[in-house]
Amino acid sequence: MDKKNYLLLPILLLFLSCKNEKAAPVLNSSNYFDILNEEFTGDLAYETTSFVEKYWRVVGNTGFNKSVYKIAEELEKAGFVKEDSATGSDILTYRIEKRPLKNPTWESVNASVKIVGEDIPLLQHSTNRNMIALNSYSTPKEGVTAEVVYVKDLKKLKDIDIKGKIVFAETDPHRIFNQAIVKSGALGLITYSNPNYLQPQKNNTSIQFRSIPLNEEVKSWAIAMSYKAKEELKVTLLKGKVSLDVNIETNIYPSEELTIVADIKGNKYPKERLVFSAHIQEPGANDNATGVGVALEMATLTAELIKNNIFVPNRTLTFLWGDEIISTNRYVKEDSIRAKDIKWGISLDMVGEDTQKTGGTFLIEKMPDPSAIWTRGNDKHTEWGGQKMKLEEMTPHYLNDFLIDKFKEQGKRTNWVVNTNPFEGGSDHVPFLKRNIPSVLFWHFTDQFYHTDNDRIDKVSKATLKNVGVASLASAYTLLNGNDATAKSILENIEKAGISRLKEEEKQSEIALQKGDSISTQISIISAWKDWYIDSSKTTFDMVKDSTSHQEYVKETSKKIDSLSSKIINKLSKIQMN
Repeated sequence: MDKKNYLLLPILLLFLSCKNEKAAPVLNSSNYFDILNEEFTGDLAYETTSFVEKYWRVVGNTGFNKSVYKIAEELEKAGFVKEDSATGSDILTYRIEKRPLKNPTWESVNASVKIVGEDIPLLQHSTNRNMIALNSYSTPKEGVTAEVVYVKDLKKLKDIDIKGKIVFAETDPHRIFNQAIVKSGALGLITYSNPNYLQPQKNNTSIQFRSIPLNEEVKSWAIAMSYKAKEELKVTLLKGKVSLDVNIETNIYPSEELTIVADIKGNKYPKERLVFSAHIQEPGANDNATGVGVALEMATLTAELIKNNIFVPNRTLTFLWGDEIISTNRYVKEDSIRAKDIKWGISLDMVGEDTQKTGGTFLIEKMPDPSAIWTRGNDKHTEWGGQKMKLEEMTPHYLNDFLIDKFKEQGKRTNWVVNTNPFEGGSDHVPFLKRNIPSVLFWHFTDQFYHTDNDRIDKVSKATLKNVGVASLASAYTLLNGNDATAKSILENIEKAGISRLKEEEKQSEIALQKGDSISTQISIISAWKDWYIDSSKTTFDMVKDSTSHQEYVKETSKKIDSLSSKIINKLSKIQMN
């Protein structure tokens, strides 16, 4: 080997080494799902869910606060820095907001209920941790023994002598607390009120958690019952007078409210943001330890992708963990300047279910659209229920169909069932909507273990956690880096969805007319959907910088939807005349 070749050898080896080294993929709209399905394992989401679900969580209590600090610990591991010590160059920041609680917090410790004369407890906390109603006080250490009075007709409650006795009723304890305890001097309550969708005869040890008013004067208590315990007590009462030994230990003490907020700062438009909200309180695994866990893995994975130069968000991504509705409501109300730049809000609530066990299905609860007024065809309210809305309450926006499309894509990849339900409310999407911020809810229902002490980690699926996390991040990244091309793509999706919806409503109207429904109602329905989609198409301007060309796209979409609507109305009118 001559000297010239000898000198070239290191350069050649370095070139070959660099050539063989795998370049880090850069995230973009064409590969979000491919890369996220590789990177989002569901491990942290599941581990966090397992940690959080061990505790009966009420804002301010031990379990709630430990969950907050667990989130903070994981955020710091991922590179987030405390907001008060961050510099202008820090992209990943978080803060823990602390506020004094107006009322004391509460936590259950232990309890047992025994029928006097029986050896086996009727209920015990070790197997039924929902048995103590929220805000119940402890009994004396030795417990209490008192006669049970079964009140079958609640209208007669005020006329029955229950002073110093335990009232047994098949109702929510909150409903009768004032009359039975405060006014009539009952010692305590033992109640049963599991709804039918919990399949109580099948899940006969389940107890859906209940609450009573916090009353520092009477310092009373209530016990919630399983179907099995309720039936056993009723059978025993048929034999004659029954007394119960009740022993309850709870902690009620002053505390503070914690809310944790993590921000991933946008590169181009940092004031504009998408907010994911996941509430910590609730006593279960799916509700809502899963939301907490998914949000945490979403935040930490995004941090990792940013640090490795795989993803650069143009807008800010925010994660909020706190007290359901209260924390989110405060977030969107306390800073009017910040609120006007919140472009999208999403609630993560009950997002990790093993549907084979719970019976529920994954749902996207839509922003208010006409299906919340005329619920027909494939649109169905859940057993949670929804109130019929009015046209003026509709909130046309592309977010509904955009998210449905993204989640269906993940569903096709993994054979995961994704459905929707009309707007019902009751979670962290509501505060956003009340401030005119586009928002939806990701959840599962109907869940036969909803709010019961059988909502445990064994009802959680890591695969579901992953599916929700991947689809949520793919959707979020698309919006965060949305531009003119994104807006046009979303507009095309709206046009497709609008045409599909109008054709489906045409079928439903034909069926309705055959059943004798009025043509005026059918015209109202078709017109409402037409208006909803035309107005939704206009909302795509929110990520457009060159509005001139996009205006033409929106006009074309509106024209097609309007034209189809007119044809359908004409056809339905002819059917009516014939």
